[in-house]
Amino acid sequence: MKARLCFFLITIGLLTSCLNGQKQLFDKERDLLLAQFDCRTDVDDLHTVAAFATLMEQPDYRSINHHAVAGTYGIQEGLYVPANDLFALAFGDNWSDAHADVQGALQKVAQRCLPVLKAGGNVWIAEAGQSDFSAKLVKELMDQMPDLNTKKRVHIVQHSAWNEEVTDTEHLTFVKTHTDYHKISDGNAVGNGTPGFRSDDPIDWRPYVTGDRLVKIWETAIELANRYNGKEGRYLNESIAKGGLDFSDLSETCYLLGLAHLTDGKAFFAHIAQ
Repeated sequence: MKARLCFFLITIGLLTSCLNGQKQLFDKERDLLLAQFDCRTDVDDLHTVAAFATLMEQPDYRSINHHAVAGTYGIQEGLYVPANDLFALAFGDNWSDAHADVQGALQKVAQRCLPVLKAGGNVWIAEAGQSDFSAKLVKELMDQMPDLNTKKRVHIVQHSAWNEEVTDTEHLTFVKTHTDYHKISDGNAVGNGTPGFRSDDPIDWRPYVTGDRLVKIWETAIELANRYNGKEGRYLNESIAKGGLDFSDLSETCYLLGLAHLTDGKAFFAHIAQ
């Protein structure tokens, strides 16, 4: 009877852990994390760049093999949000510009993926935008490694139904068929099982962000977001217009790193200050 009770309690504990997003899916020792940003036309990506760069500077995540990609947009209309200065500040040379040169970016990102895959690691894509670039990348990897089982080795995490709607239909079908595709709840809302990193109210992030470089990244992200928000027909992010923060696209990274318990922006900053 005691053995059954123990087994039952352990099972419930594991199930609760998974439901709360505590299980880390990403292998920090072997895997590659691609942070992809469409930057068209919502400026929330800029806040997400700052949040992602901040997370990657924390001791628990500093060793993660990661690479950022800008301009991974789909078929949506509207102007691009130019943020090269922010990407350079946040990632140095460790990013690719798919807006300026999509073929060049595909080759560069593929070359980051191939050694990881050949060594037995997996590729995880935090899809802060559409999946058109991802579809092209997976096709390139399949060409380079014909025996690669992309269904098991390439993982995509997407939080936005709208992002799926403005992904080319063939590309979306392709990634859902040929990758381990995770559709999680929207990162704009609180209480749906994933972090809700969009806030209408200002969040005082300065007490939690340390180091001149990270402070500069946040200042630059906020300044650029304010400069382009709603301008020249771009999407008007009302939360940012009110002085709040919106790094909702970080929800995918939190999911794969087992941080889905971070309920909102304040919880995120409290976490990085620990």
